[in-house]
Amino acid sequence: MDFTMIETGWFSLIPPILAIALALITKEVYSSLFAGLFSGMIIYMFAGGGSIVSAVSMTFDMMYSKISDNAYMIIFLALLWAVVSLVSKSGGSEAYGRWAGKKLKTKRSAALATSLLGILIFIDDGFNCLTVGTVMRPITDRLKISREKLAYIIDATAAPVCIIAPVSSWAVAVASEVSETGGFHIFLSTIPYNLYALFTIAMVCFISISGKDFGPMKKAEERVAKEEAAEGFEEKEDKSKGKVIDLVLPILVLIVCAILGMAYVGGFFEGVSFSEAIGYNPTAGLTLGAFAGLVTAMLLYLPRKIMTFKEFVGNIVDGISNIVPPMLILVLSWSLGGVCRQLIGTGEFISGFVSTSNLPLGLLPLLIFIISALMSFSMGTSWGTFGMLIPIITMICSPESASAYLIPALGATLAGSVYGDHCSPISDTTILSSTGADCKHIRHVETQLSYATLVAVICGIGYLIAGFTLTPWISVIAGILLLAAAILFLNRIGWAGEKAEEK
Repeated sequence: MDFTMIETGWFSLIPPILAIALALITKEVYSSLFAGLFSGMIIYMFAGGGSIVSAVSMTFDMMYSKISDNAYMIIFLALLWAVVSLVSKSGGSEAYGRWAGKKLKTKRSAALATSLLGILIFIDDGFNCLTVGTVMRPITDRLKISREKLAYIIDATAAPVCIIAPVSSWAVAVASEVSETGGFHIFLSTIPYNLYALFTIAMVCFISISGKDFGPMKKAEERVAKEEAAEGFEEKEDKSKGKVIDLVLPILVLIVCAILGMAYVGGFFEGVSFSEAIGYNPTAGLTLGAFAGLVTAMLLYLPRKIMTFKEFVGNIVDGISNIVPPMLILVLSWSLGGVCRQLIGTGEFISGFVSTSNLPLGLLPLLIFIISALMSFSMGTSWGTFGMLIPIITMICSPESASAYLIPALGATLAGSVYGDHCSPISDTTILSSTGADCKHIRHVETQLSYATLVAVICGIGYLIAGFTLTPWISVIAGILLLAAAILFLNRIGWAGEKAEEK
């Protein structure tokens, strides 16, 4: 569908500012995005001599256009969530828990196994939270790891892992937002600049290995150390027909076939280089992988009567229904970005303003990290945050003088979105993490806040360095070393507040 752009000057800023302001005020993303989208159409129609009725019609024309442009992504996410639903209902998680319980004998091994499982289940954050919590909670209880620490490990290996995993719902969502500037290749380029995700994973591994806790988390661990070990690990042993393979095989097939699918769609088997092939139409290849995972689950579950055919189909429908809310955020953010870029000239106006301003571009990644973190914390959604900010960032960095800052700025956007979401008490990932660990929600928020904020402070230093050097590697190396030193220092000074509270 063809759209004709009209230069609207300062008015072109109203749609994104309105959407962000309403989201922060109301804590509700859907109506805020729609209000921004519709206001953009009104500005476009008034500038071109149209009517309100035309604005309404064009609003849905834009949504139709964006859904059509991203049809493969919608299909992939639907199939992915169908596989997630089937795997979670198969009993494979419980089987893995029984197997792992016989192997893990120490707190360190249990914490590391929990972290590793969280990293391996990178397909989707919600599936990650509930699966890791269900599987590992009986084991961590028996070995006296606090529910608060379990919830933190779950939360810290959910969104931070998904946002840098190329085969995940998050990767496809981000790639779709930057489809006009490079898509999947742009997403891959942001991974080294996603300092919050990288540092959070490093912190989880370091704390799991060393056991060096601090702050409220240390109080929680001291409290549990004085309690009797929780019983009940064997309670669910005979209630499920699932086996470990029911958890591992469908996901493994999905990942392998997704990579092969991207190569196939891009012509790798016809002589095209691998890097070019996977970037040609990655969502089409990912869709093939998700379908392969679905077929694998069917062949694995139905003959063994893990579930009936009716239950199998019902679980598929349940899984697809779960993707509707985040998918609506994507459609609205795509449409808002389309209005700003294609109709009212927001990009041209912002680009011109930035090119004539005296703002040091080296500060851009740090400022964007702070803004996206505040937005995500306030709204409780990282998808809604980067859905609003990515179109603006691509416009800011569109002039040739600022193009070198696009990747660092996008990496900072994703990092800030995940940090705010990680800390926010109203985030669905935070809620699911406390649910999966069976931990009081407010205790999870309180105990992980100091951990997440320490990482965020070091990220701020990293983005200041990256903004002026335009390379992530100095920030990554220095940040990890600084993070390890900070953890050891805080643990050594005994920062744990007052005497550990009794349960």
